[in-house]
Amino acid sequence: MTGTDHGSAPLLYSEGNAAARIALERETRGWSTTELAARMTKAGIPMNQTAVWRMENGKPRRKITLDEALGFARVFELPLEELMSPPLDGIDLEGRRFVQEAVEAFYECRDAQDHLHRAVTTIAAYLKAHPDSSTAVHQQALRLMGEERDARALSEYIEGGSYY
Repeated sequence: MTGTDHGSAPLLYSEGNAAARIALERETRGWSTTELAARMTKAGIPMNQTAVWRMENGKPRRKITLDEALGFARVFELPLEELMSPPLDGIDLEGRRFVQEAVEAFYECRDAQDHLHRAVTTIAAYLKAHPDSSTAVHQQALRLMGEERDARALSEYIEGGSYY
């Protein structure tokens, strides 16, 4: 292969791949072309529905600028390299949606765990400074939670000084 001969092998990263991935990622999330255009505009890359449709379906397909590619990567929360890669085989749209939902739930759970960890370490520090408040803290947790088992579990986290 010479410097100007690209051979017949498809490019690993290409604008065509990006257009296919934009359509796939949009469909996976259940977004219309109008919604994707609005999200791009909100992310600082002004775009309308027609531009999205022409990138995905146009004949000839509308070119994607570097700024737009970076915007799509940001909106889809994907590395640019991933956006430019060919879509993976072996998983249909329904499967992709399930994976997307699991990924979103994973991050929400991780964020909630981090929040709980911070709250537990804060109250543990409070109890260290106010050791006579331990019973009252447990009673307040029980009032707010309504379940002795849950309040006891929270108290155990607090006594351990950490959720992790």
